[in-house]
Amino acid sequence: MISASTSNQSIVRLEDVHLTLASASGAVNILRGISLDVAAGETVGIVGPSGSGKSTLMMVAAGLERPSTGRVLVAGSDLGRLDEDALARFRRDHVGIVFQAFHLVPTMTALENVAIPLEFAGRGDAFDRAREALQAVGLGHRLGHYPGQLSGGEQQRTALARAFAVHPRLLLADEPTGNLDRATGEHVIDLMFELRQRHGTSLLLITHDPDLAGRCERIVRLSDGMVAEDTRVAPAPRRAVSR
Repeated sequence: MISASTSNQSIVRLEDVHLTLASASGAVNILRGISLDVAAGETVGIVGPSGSGKSTLMMVAAGLERPSTGRVLVAGSDLGRLDEDALARFRRDHVGIVFQAFHLVPTMTALENVAIPLEFAGRGDAFDRAREALQAVGLGHRLGHYPGQLSGGEQQRTALARAFAVHPRLLLADEPTGNLDRATGEHVIDLMFELRQRHGTSLLLITHDPDLAGRCERIVRLSDGMVAEDTRVAPAPRRAVSR
């Protein structure tokens, strides 16, 4: 197992990032000068009220949204210097993303959904690795099932398997339990933290749940597009995951 201890190396660095979008009523300042440094292997919970910029920060860190000004470096790459094709390859090779909505392809089986990024990466063992990833989240018996045949928890576990199948250096999770009941959500989160520790993956977790944020080593609170508070905490103990 790879150690998840932090180091001085940054996995994410945002330098005075601003994002302003046009609207019918004028310019809207979404991010207003965010600077943030996340060490390799670190877990950071991003919290704050609706409209504070949490999800936008994640989109910027993923290279899915370009800032108006400022610099975004992820895994040593300056995302501002990459074109759209290069950004897509960068995400494929280094970043896993889990959303509140599961974003599975309904016409593909669980195995095929997990194999997609591996196939895009040209991996000849894409389906073998996808099978291993699904077995790791307790879905080895659901390989041939379509998303519509899976429960919400099983769909999110499939999304987790897809995110971790490429062994990402960074996992971005935006309200990953938002569509799940509490018991199922807790199981998915336990599993996510177990996989993160196993692979030594850095984690940015967007959540409105203070208990969930407390599972991380740091809590960053956003307010009105700015960092209002950045606190290092003692993470809540992780339970063993039964599958």
